[in-house]
Amino acid sequence: MNIYEALSNVKDWRKREYFKWKHNIRYDQRLEKRSEEEFLRYVGRKTMNPFIEFERSPEYKQLLMVYLDSQVANDFDEIYNVVSDKAKQGDEKSIRLFLSMQKDIQSNAKLAAKSLQFVEDDIEDDEEEYEELDLS
Repeated sequence: MNIYEALSNVKDWRKREYFKWKHNIRYDQRLEKRSEEEFLRYVGRKTMNPFIEFERSPEYKQLLMVYLDSQVANDFDEIYNVVSDKAKQGDEKSIRLFLSMQKDIQSNAKLAAKSLQFVEDDIEDDEEEYEELDLS
């Protein structure tokens, strides 16, 4: 599940907008980030108090974990590229780290492939069930 899917489960649109505003994760990055005053005007609130309270909720913490998980993946990509470049230049520490990262990546890729296979199987099962329905 990505952060946008997780946010779609939040019932209060203001909370969704607050999370996107706070972490600057809007789809359209061409627009400048709103100031706090502009954000409050947009959501029709006078203070940030409801959002500060929201930050202490289990729902916010769950959203934060999903968001941070995606950030870790982005950071891992950046680190991989740096280590890979240094390893190609012959840096011994980077070579060892690269080989270690390679094993982790292969292990995680296998898990991801299995997860994606389960999703594909579920979709195929749903399609077969739909085709089996008697629509006459």
